[in-house]
Amino acid sequence: MESLTEASTRALILLFSGDAELWGIIGVSFRVSLTAVLLATPVALMVAAALAFIRFPGRRLAVSVLNTLLAVPAVVVGLSLYLLLSRHGPLGEWRLLFTQSAMVLGQIALSLPIIAAMGHAALQDTDPRAWETARTLGAGPVRALLTLMSEVRYALLAAVIAGFGRIIAEVGSAMMLGGNILNYTRNITTAIALETSRGAFAQGIALGGVLLVLAFALNTGLHWFQGRSRLDPKYLT
Repeated sequence: MESLTEASTRALILLFSGDAELWGIIGVSFRVSLTAVLLATPVALMVAAALAFIRFPGRRLAVSVLNTLLAVPAVVVGLSLYLLLSRHGPLGEWRLLFTQSAMVLGQIALSLPIIAAMGHAALQDTDPRAWETARTLGAGPVRALLTLMSEVRYALLAAVIAGFGRIIAEVGSAMMLGGNILNYTRNITTAIALETSRGAFAQGIALGGVLLVLAFALNTGLHWFQGRSRLDPKYLT
């Protein structure tokens, strides 16, 4: 087994030499996770707005269910979708199992509750009179909602970043739904798990370094947007 120094050196060589397999794995991760968060965000924001502004029976229960979904492990989401998409499952005819589309579905299920919960909290912090004011001035429901979202846009962007950070680093759902197929569904986290089990640490270290840099960038952006969202709205224009 190669030493840590040797593995780290090889990892740097892989990263900066443009190794096709390594960067292909990174590309799969970003393609799947960006697709998932882009698809999840509109739905999540609609859920957040409905829970924040619409009074309906069972609303508090819906908020409780949403908050509970935040704690669901990725492997449970993966197992649930696996059973649905497997050959003998109710959605088996779609033949999505072990495809990037299945991975996207799993990551949508993981990111949507985070974006919706954080978006709901942000929208609840808006002045309740703003909705009535916008409607009184002639704005339609959609225009009024967009106006309110504009007021808390930094908090909503922080929610999207948090959702992306959740799914780019998850392994359970991606492994179960994607199957870890080289050049197709193998992403950063599943590749790290595979290479570590083989005792070949160079690629794992390289991919782990990419995740660390990404985590730092996402957390920096998250804190910046959260900080901006606490400022008075007149400074946000």
